[in-house]
Amino acid sequence: MQDITAPDLKNDVRLVKRAAYIAIFVALSAVGAMIKIPSPVGTIGLDSAPGYFCALAFGYVEGTAVIFIGHLLTAGVVGFPLGLPLHLFIGLQMALWAILVRFIKQKLGLWPAVLTGVVLNGVVSAFTMVFIGGVGAALGIMPFLIAGSLFNILVAAIAYKSLKKGKLI
Repeated sequence: MQDITAPDLKNDVRLVKRAAYIAIFVALSAVGAMIKIPSPVGTIGLDSAPGYFCALAFGYVEGTAVIFIGHLLTAGVVGFPLGLPLHLFIGLQMALWAILVRFIKQKLGLWPAVLTGVVLNGVVSAFTMVFIGGVGAALGIMPFLIAGSLFNILVAAIAYKSLKKGKLI
């Protein structure tokens, strides 16, 4: 008969590993948050590559946590220029994009997932600026977002593919 009060060490270890992954990759996002792509808003940085990598390599929880916190770190470094509520919304968007990137990777493969991430984060997210400055602001920020998205997700995809090939993940 199994003792129901005994701790489930396997589950505990899994939770600790998950928390460690999140902490390590949030730290990497913080480093990426310091590296900016020059843009009109100043919040486009290299913070989302760790979040996309976590989504691809470890799962939805790790990816969404890292990419959400990573965006808030990037925006916080420059003083939340679009306001905290809008940056929280953008962070939630980023978390949704990480979920969709992982989903597409599982269903169609890595490169369709990369394209999905660039389109969602580079094009769709640009229209968040409509709330601030209309369609002109959205179109004005779009090339910068596409460049940042492409760089971030390519770094994540290449790292994922390399580590997967080396059987490290």
